Amino acid sequence: MLQWLVAAAVLSAATGTAAAGPAVLRVLAWPGYAEPQVVRSFEARTGARVELTVIDTDESMWQRLNAHGGQDFDVFAVNTAELQRYIQAGLVQPLAPEKIPNTEHQQPRFRLREAIPGLVHKQAAGARTYAIPFTYSEMGLIYDRRQISVPPTSIGALWDPRYQGKVIVYGGGTHNFSLAAQKLGAASPFRIDQALWPRTVEALIDLRRNVLGFYNQPEESISLFRRHGAALMYANYGTQQLHLLKSQGIDAGYAIPREGALAWLDCWAITRGARDPALAHAWIDELLGDQASKLLVEHQGLASTTTASAASQPDVRLIWLEPVEDANRRETLWARVRSGDRASKVLAP
Repeated sequence: MLQWLVAAAVLSAATGTAAAGPAVLRVLAWPGYAEPQVVRSFEARTGARVELTVIDTDESMWQRLNAHGGQDFDVFAVNTAELQRYIQAGLVQPLAPEKIPNTEHQQPRFRLREAIPGLVHKQAAGARTYAIPFTYSEMGLIYDRRQISVPPTSIGALWDPRYQGKVIVYGGGTHNFSLAAQKLGAASPFRIDQALWPRTVEALIDLRRNVLGFYNQPEESISLFRRHGAALMYANYGTQQLHLLKSQGIDAGYAIPREGALAWLDCWAITRGARDPALAHAWIDELLGDQASKLLVEHQGLASTTTASAASQPDVRLIWLEPVEDANRRETLWARVRSGDRASKVLAP
């Protein structure tokens, strides 16, 4: 009897079972990314327990993951632009894509991970993949079909005097500068040359004069669109906003400008402090499965990297967000633009 107890104790210590209970996967994600049905399915399949923490800002995610060197979570959802600071801070570990079979079902543009800025880094040991694409949204133009019969073809439509006082734009400054840079034909919307800053500021002042209101959250944009009879909206949340408008009976259309649409791409990454990397890989595989992908599209109005959509076609130009040359400067200047300052005052030191 004593020998059996000793053997059982050794087995328990070696496998982490019995006395330790089921494995726990600590997940940090955005609202709607881990639906209850998906969590239950994963727990039933793996025997693990999921501890889900939901955040609503990039800064909140950074604070949580950076607090204890990435030791508090195992896997998290992060956009490609933000991913870079986690890599630089050593808070994530390389993935093993071969351990995520459902990547084979992703649309072609998402299987070419080296073509997506920031996902793959070349190191002495070879190319390392740090995240797997999960969901995305292009930031297109939403328009009221009753007021605009022909879909807008250029980002310049936001500046069109015909829509003065009927345009809605996202309130954040960082990528409003990117929009202005696109309109001006800059080589990169994320790297504004010093000589182009004055023209970019002038463009944003002109945009401010055309705008009826700014929004931060999707629901806020829908309220503005309905209440003020807007004609055109820059969709920071993409098809999610289109989904909300149509659910409220608004005959809205959606267009991707010829300059290309800025687009965010959220991916799953594994923290440096992950207790069980194999379980984390299994979670990512689950989230690329049929059930999770279907719920993401139907419940959240977001695009899945495994499901074909208009924006997933290779001829649609998506410009994945990248870190900008100086986010603080952009936000400071944007605050001055919104306050009504002249260009000379906006650009003052």
